[in-house]
Amino acid sequence: MGTKPTTLALLISATLCATSLNAVAAPTSTILASATSTADVAMDETIVVIGRNHTNPLNIAANVNVIDAADIEMSGATNLTDLLRGQSGIQVSDNNSGAVFSMRGFSSSQAVNNTLILVDGRRLNNIDISAPSVESIPLNLIERVEILSGSAGVLYGDQAVGGVINVITKAPTETSGGLQVGGGSFDTYEVKGDVSGAITDTWRYFLAGSYNQGDNYRDNNDNETGSILGRIQYQTDVEDFYVEVNHFDNDRQAPGALSLTQYEQNPRQVASFSEGEYSHEITTALRSGYQYQLTDVWALAADLTYSDSATSSFLFGSAGHIDRELLSFSPKATANYQLANGALTMVAGIDVSRGEADFDTLYIQRNNQQTMQSAYVQASVPLTSTLSYVVGGRYSEVTDDLTDQLLYAQGIELDNDAHALELGLNYRPSAEHRLYVRANDNFRFAKVDEQAYTPLDVQGLNPQTGRSYEAGWDWVGATQTVTLNLYRLDLEDEIVYDGSRTDGPYGGGANVNADESRRVGLNTRYEVQLSNDWLLGASYDYIDAEFTQGENDGKALSWVAEHSGKAYMSYDFAQHWQTFVEAVYTGERYMEGDNSNAGDKLDSYVLTNVALNYRRNAWTASLRVDNLLDEDYVGTGYYSSYGNGYYSGTGRSFRITAGYRF
Repeated sequence: MGTKPTTLALLISATLCATSLNAVAAPTSTILASATSTADVAMDETIVVIGRNHTNPLNIAANVNVIDAADIEMSGATNLTDLLRGQSGIQVSDNNSGAVFSMRGFSSSQAVNNTLILVDGRRLNNIDISAPSVESIPLNLIERVEILSGSAGVLYGDQAVGGVINVITKAPTETSGGLQVGGGSFDTYEVKGDVSGAITDTWRYFLAGSYNQGDNYRDNNDNETGSILGRIQYQTDVEDFYVEVNHFDNDRQAPGALSLTQYEQNPRQVASFSEGEYSHEITTALRSGYQYQLTDVWALAADLTYSDSATSSFLFGSAGHIDRELLSFSPKATANYQLANGALTMVAGIDVSRGEADFDTLYIQRNNQQTMQSAYVQASVPLTSTLSYVVGGRYSEVTDDLTDQLLYAQGIELDNDAHALELGLNYRPSAEHRLYVRANDNFRFAKVDEQAYTPLDVQGLNPQTGRSYEAGWDWVGATQTVTLNLYRLDLEDEIVYDGSRTDGPYGGGANVNADESRRVGLNTRYEVQLSNDWLLGASYDYIDAEFTQGENDGKALSWVAEHSGKAYMSYDFAQHWQTFVEAVYTGERYMEGDNSNAGDKLDSYVLTNVALNYRRNAWTASLRVDNLLDEDYVGTGYYSSYGNGYYSGTGRSFRITAGYRF
């Protein structure tokens, strides 16, 4: 699996050469005529594909869904986890200390490093296997959420295997502000606020903060969470510069995993020996970016990001401390040529990062410095006014300087590299219709936790590599929208934890490069605006995820529901009032880690959520009830031959919020 670098270079070179010839051959009058003729099929909506380039969702060969501010308000959701839980194609796993989002058929432990989560293009994923802290992004900061389903190894590189979730925060484009307060079940209360304004004609500022406190559903699961964001931005017709600081503090108790007997007796109780356990994370991120419009065609930009995270904990009966640092630099060049058949867009850049993770616990003394360097290029080329193709490639190298008290007491240097190729075709016969096909390589490198917990005779894991194939059709009418996507994802050297092994560092399980696996799936969505007051929608996802090699050949991948879906309705029943109802279905699945399918499947379940929203001028209010029918379900479950571990899903809860914007 994979593509030879020479082939990649030839393809990209041929594309750019052909493009240049077309640009030279097209006279100015033809280019202007093309711009006019394609205006009929152009749409106002644009997305920022992790900051790589601005484009139209229907003009790229990919399955992209955008959750805008109106969608967020309609849902009544009070946090990003609940908002994403209701999205088609995303399965959520929650161990009562933080959620993990799986796209295209990954277990909860694998999803952390196979779903890339970004905030304005900044990676939220850690350099170890810890889940990214989505709690650090309060909803009042979010302008929209872009969800790209499927592999995206060329633009995004490491970890963009199942999909990419990019959260776009609000920018200081106007003088405004807002305050929101809320409270509800489990002694929860929250306050959020933001303000933005002009310093001069070219300088602006944006400040935001949030605070949340609650007991949560389970015993010994209290949290106290706060965040502060400050941004200063300078903007002219040709320049755009900003500096921002983000501070996040999350102190949360850990209730631990229950046995089956405990779960059935009382799913809210704290696990044995977990009383008093907690995890306290403090993260500070500094970021600066600059963009300069060289000409009408070319622009140069660069982002510089530094983050520092310290986590203190008392887990599994002992105190521990983890420090993480990450410095990344991403310069790029973008181009937008107007050709005879439409716009040719190109983005090329370099991603350089250096991260360090230092573990200090009773059982683990470990340090890793990881350096990653990547170069990428992607071009979207119009063949006709309705047909275009995209081609691109990326090459990445990573070096791990790893020390571990058990496996690598003297230290070891591990070097790996990977590359990805993308080729897609996008056809828009009219403004309403779009058809596309796409092939995209993907890869991910093993994280420090994985490299330091391998079988005793293994020194370092191979990169996980794969290729995704997909085809789709979108129809956007005046009142109806239909989306259909078919895909296949093949993986080699998939990095997984195998609990059945006996040759691990402590005589038990270990991280390994697993047998080949395959995921075949279908995603479909339908939405109809019945009238100005009524909106109906539904989605359905099917995933056939199984091993295709080795002792588990033909076995289903664990913690992947074959069937999932959603139905929802919104009704504006009065001038200022709106109600929203959704039912989110998750099918039965094997426990996490049960790759041999030895145990029973967990039952399917439906979560019914309702919201009552009010808006009048600058005032807003909402009442949201999650899990209205108080469904019992397992948020995360781990399989073990010694006894499974269960983390309870949240029972019925309500939240009231009220806000004012000025």
